[in-house]
Amino acid sequence: MAPRKMKLQMVKAKIGKAEENGKCLKEMERQGHRLRAETEMVMKQTARTQVKVALMFNILKAREGGDFIQAATLTRFLRELVAKETANASSK
Repeated sequence: MAPRKMKLQMVKAKIGKAEENGKCLKEMERQGHRLRAETEMVMKQTARTQVKVALMFNILKAREGGDFIQAATLTRFLRELVAKETANASSK
């Protein structure tokens, strides 16, 4: 083979490899975006769960302390929060 044809084949091979690498990088970028979105969703769910657990704990403390008005208020708030989350989840 002529040296010129060999160089041309080498260049074509390098271009093909570069295109393949570019596709891999784009796929990695898409996966990174998806992972960030999933991580954000999990963080939001965790925060909501922490709020609900804190409310439940305060409801128990209010009941133990005999403050049934406070316990009822917190229970109503927790119920509304859960209902709102359920409504949002069903609308998605």
